[in-house]
Amino acid sequence: MTRIKICGITRAEDAQAAAQAGADAIGLVFYERSPRHVSIAQAAQLAAVLPPFVSVVGLFVNAEAALVREVLAHVPLDLLQFHGDESPEFCAQFVKPYLKAIRVKAGVDLLQCAAHFHTAKGLLLDAHVEGIPGGTGATFDWSLIPPRLPLPVILSGGLDAENVAAAIKQVQPYAVDVSSGVESGGVEAGKRIKDAAKIAAFINEVNE
Repeated sequence: MTRIKICGITRAEDAQAAAQAGADAIGLVFYERSPRHVSIAQAAQLAAVLPPFVSVVGLFVNAEAALVREVLAHVPLDLLQFHGDESPEFCAQFVKPYLKAIRVKAGVDLLQCAAHFHTAKGLLLDAHVEGIPGGTGATFDWSLIPPRLPLPVILSGGLDAENVAAAIKQVQPYAVDVSSGVESGGVEAGKRIKDAAKIAAFINEVNE
């Protein structure tokens, strides 16, 4: 069974749509430069509409420790996700399980990354796009992933309903993570928004 995370949720109806379609987790972005950024108050409201057994993941990019702690004080996060240049010591200090995102390109030693971040619950593997920490809609060469990483792999980067089945067959990840691949293309209050039909189609492809 491949777990599914819908990342970059900004509206309550999108959080509910993801849960109803069968998502295992939603991602909330606490990175101000992202078009999917949410405030602490917005994040608390989004977490509140979720049913039981849907995990809430908080995404941070080179955040100050004080911000992470402030978010944790107000939002019931189940998991932290770090997308910047954070050290293992930084990631582990909050006594919360965490994922470390690695932007994959030729020359990146994922076995070394797994050893370096051995305290992580998994590695989230995303495409490397210069200057952009994630959510780019770009894929990467899945053959760069070693077949036996010692940490669970969460596959991200340019996934959608058209390619996720092939990605799962090739990589056999623990989970897949999608953001731009289930978006409507519209913007509301300056935020990118999700498409319930695309979410359902993506989850259906994963489950099939």
